[in-house]
Amino acid sequence: MFDSTIKFKLDAESNVDMKNALSEVYNALVEKGYDPINQLVGYILSEDPTYITNYKNARTLIRRIDRDELLQELLRKYLDV
Repeated sequence: MFDSTIKFKLDAESNVDMKNALSEVYNALVEKGYDPINQLVGYILSEDPTYITNYKNARTLIRRIDRDELLQELLRKYLDV
C-alpha cells in the first residue's frame, strides 16, 4: 500500500493539444446531431469509445486524450484553481 499521494503534472503543450482534440470531437458530435456533453460524459465515465462517433476521426482523437489528465484539467477549470 502507498503511504504518499501521487502527484500529476501536466505541461502547457499537452493542455493545448487536449483542448484542440476535445473541440474537434465536440464539433463532430454536434454535426452528427448528438448531444456532445452527454456523449463525452458517457465516454469519460465508461471509457467506452462507442459513445463517440467515428465521423471526422473523432473516436481516434478522443482515445489519444488521457482520461485522468482530462478530468484533472476539467476540475481545475471548474474550480478556477
